[in-house]
Amino acid sequence: MNKRQGYVNLAALMATVALICGGIYLGVGSFKKKPELRTPPAAVPEWIGTWSASPVAAAAATSAVGGPSGRDGRSVRNVVHTSIGGTAARVTFSNLYGTEPLRITGASLAVRAGSGPAAVEGSLRRITFDGAHEVTVEPGGRIVSDPVVLRIPYDDDLLISVHTPAPGGPVTTHPHAVQTSYLADGDATRDETGDAYEERTSSWHHVTAVDVLTSQARGAIVAVGDSITDGVSSTPGANKRWPDVLADRLGGRYGVLNQGISGNRLLEYGRGPSTLERFDRDVLARSGARTVIVAIGINDVLRAPHAPTADHVTAGLTELADRAHARGWRVIGSTLAPCGGHPRCTASAEAERLKINTSIRSGDIFDAVVDFDAALRDPYAPGRLRPVYDSGDHLHPSDAGFVRMGTAVDLAAL
Repeated sequence: MNKRQGYVNLAALMATVALICGGIYLGVGSFKKKPELRTPPAAVPEWIGTWSASPVAAAAATSAVGGPSGRDGRSVRNVVHTSIGGTAARVTFSNLYGTEPLRITGASLAVRAGSGPAAVEGSLRRITFDGAHEVTVEPGGRIVSDPVVLRIPYDDDLLISVHTPAPGGPVTTHPHAVQTSYLADGDATRDETGDAYEERTSSWHHVTAVDVLTSQARGAIVAVGDSITDGVSSTPGANKRWPDVLADRLGGRYGVLNQGISGNRLLEYGRGPSTLERFDRDVLARSGARTVIVAIGINDVLRAPHAPTADHVTAGLTELADRAHARGWRVIGSTLAPCGGHPRCTASAEAERLKINTSIRSGDIFDAVVDFDAALRDPYAPGRLRPVYDSGDHLHPSDAGFVRMGTAVDLAAL
């Protein structure tokens, strides 16, 4: 970064803080009503994560999991859900899995109106990068936008629109978003009505994080895990993943950042890099976070006939905890939920799962434990999910199961 760019960034941040300190809100008046936060305000506003998603896969520039990619002269309008509010936001754009430069020629941020691609009137803001409306992200890279001054409500949806003028190779996405986003031809990033967005996609494209500038929230909590944390079996668009339930309970006092990847494993590459490999990037680098809930390991156990032993999984969990502790983080571990009835949940897999849970409950690995196994199991068949909590595949919870998980977390342990 040269001096001019540094001065631009500093000036933008100072302007943002001045707006906050002066009580000026460049927002809109038609957001959902929320209860007032009772958190003592921080002395100085800070950047804290309100939403995040792990970059998972490279989708072709002309097609992606859940629909077209949005490259080649198209716009993607990503729908993301906030866990805390603030008076400004910044967005992280990723080209982690790209093999060619990602050229962005237009981007915007807005508060969503209703359940479609339309923005709340007057809320749409253009996103800039060092003061410019265009930016190029090199392969494997990422970029954080300038602060966008806008009142960001908590427990609400934002629209992050991105226009890419030409195909540029594989697109970095998070498939299985359990959220409908939208695509349009041409540069529709400033379309407040959303009328141009005629196609749908179930993947998030290009965006991996949203931070807000706040003096109200106390920090953020990261949930890292697999498809159960990703919420793959929850109702699309309903924000019923267990981290969403936890965020609702916290009421805007803490951000809750979901770093679940469907198919992810603790020890080896599954869907995306192993949790051990991605932990620094996806967890320890989150803005304002100092607590992590680790809910990973069942996909390792179900890898028959090449599954690692309980000792291997326990060693991997211990390594995660040690790495987080070295950064001053608090680490909460979850037991592995029942999987009886799932085709891969063999007797040997069940035996390893029980051994892992015994180690987790021992208190030797984590600072605290959330017992998802006890919360979800059928009291008459402890190796299986309780029917009301079972989505039907005997592995992934239903919406009711996710509510039970989110309420099983002891808020005092955070």
